[in-house]
Formats: sequence, C-alpha cells, structure tokens
Amino acid sequence: MAHEILAATHAVVTLDAALPGIVWPWLVTVNMWAKSIGTGVIFMLFLLLRMYPQQVEKLRLPATIAAFVFINIFLLFTLADLHQPFRMWHIFVYSHWNSAIAVGSFMASGFLGLLTLLGYLAFKKNNETFDKVLLWTTILAIPVTLYTASLMAQCTARELWQMPAESAQMILAALLAGSAFMLLLGGNKLSDEAKNTLGVVLGLSALMAFIIYMSEYIFGPMKAEEIAATIGYIKGDGPYAVMFWLGQWMTYILPMLFVVLSRVSKSDAILKLAAILALVGLAIVKHVWLMIPQLLPMS
Repeated sequence: MAHEILAATHAVVTLDAALPGIVWPWLVTVNMWAKSIGTGVIFMLFLLLRMYPQQVEKLRLPATIAAFVFINIFLLFTLADLHQPFRMWHIFVYSHWNSAIAVGSFMASGFLGLLTLLGYLAFKKNNETFDKVLLWTTILAIPVTLYTASLMAQCTARELWQMPAESAQMILAALLAGSAFMLLLGGNKLSDEAKNTLGVVLGLSALMAFIIYMSEYIFGPMKAEEIAATIGYIKGDGPYAVMFWLGQWMTYILPMLFVVLSRVSKSDAILKLAAILALVGLAIVKHVWLMIPQLLPMS
C-alpha cells in the first residue's frame, strides 16, 4: 500500500523500512541441502566415470534419478519460499539479468532438463551419448551450486555472507554431500579403490570447509563489528552454540576421523557412518549459518 508519492519523480514508495525477523526460514535450509546433494552426485558420477569407467555401468541410472529427485526438492522448496509462488512465471517472462534469482532460475531449469535427458539415455543404455551429455551437465552444475552464494552475498547488512567464502562453502558442500551420497548409493557396486577415492573427497572437502568456518569464527570479528555480534549467537552460551558445534562435529570432524579409520581398518561400515553423519550434519550447519545473521537487529 503506497504511503507516499514523490512529486518530483512520481515515484511511489511502498516500503521504507527493513523487514524484521527471519526472512529466510528452514525452507531455504532444505533448499541448499537438497541442491548440494543434487549437484554433488553429478560431480561424483563424472569423477567415477573418468577414474573407474567400468564401475559406472550400474550407477548411471540410479545416480541420475537421485540427482533429479534432489534438484526437484531444491526447486520445490525454492518455490515454496517465494512470497508470491503463483507468480513465479514472472521470473522467466519479465527477467532481470542483474538478479541472481532470475539467472539461477534459468540455470536450474536447464540443469533439470539435462538431468531428464540423462535419465532417458541411461534408461535406454545409450552410454556413449550419456557420457557426452554428462560432461555438459557437470559444467552447468558448477554455477547452479554457486548461485545461492551470490544471492546471499547480495544481501545488505549481512557481513557474514560474503564472497568468496560463501562460494567456496557451496562447492565444498556439494563435494561433501555428493561423495557421501554416492558412497551410500554405490554400495557393493563400487570397488575398494573407488570407495577410497570417494572417502578422500569426503575427508578433504570436510577439512577445507571446517577450516573456512573456523577462520570466520576466530578471525571474522576482527573484520567487522557486525560479524562479532553475529558470531556471538554461536559463542559461549549463545542460543545457537550447541547446534553450531553439533553440526561441526557431525559434518566435518567425525567424518574426517572416520575416513582415516576406514582406510586403516578397511571397514566399509565406518565409511558409511561417516557419509551418514556428513549428510545429516550438513543440514544442521547450513541452518545455523543461515539463521544467525538474520537474528542481528538491523538498527
């Protein structure tokens, strides 16, 4: 409802105050979590195809179906979070190319189209064409998993969501989720060498993501007072401190330890446990990092 009309420019001011409270709820957490799995599975399928082509034969169709399902979950929760979901077609008809949402919508739609084609090719066992399409699908998966970082970085007065740290976290989340999910999906279809490779990807992505989080946790307050105030929600007796550290242990610390133990003991069970913890913990980590900047008063 317009409350003021500027005579000089005839501009109508409809909202002149910041939105209070949580704007991006748990729906966005599910959005990012599902997107990490959907794109990450494609990354890992491409990796296995290049390193162990003989073992991908039985994984083409189930991996494509898994990616298709999780990308649709990502799109569904994106739609559910829109304030006017029945007007989502405006994004495609009245596109603004300086908007991360518009660009991301086109990329995600194209990615979904390629996944549909991959599913058809895998069902028809047209492996040669499948492998060619998989290359382009993997390339498109990179900006699809990165675009959320650009969207978050565009938010004003949110110093914690800054490039390039957020873009690195999105890629690492996809690698972590993809390797973890592929370990569970592959099962006995993968050799010990392939499982070890996926375990290395899981462990290294967990290590690098943990280093970035700890760098923000320890050194972030030196950059800006807003980051210091935001980090206060996860330090000491902050309301999100328990959830933050639970996520760090489940997603990064324990999976790293279990990957090392699995290599020493040659235990598939320990490696699967690391994968399960990483997938569950990733949702917790993403939720905490999404919530705490929104709790800081804007004034």
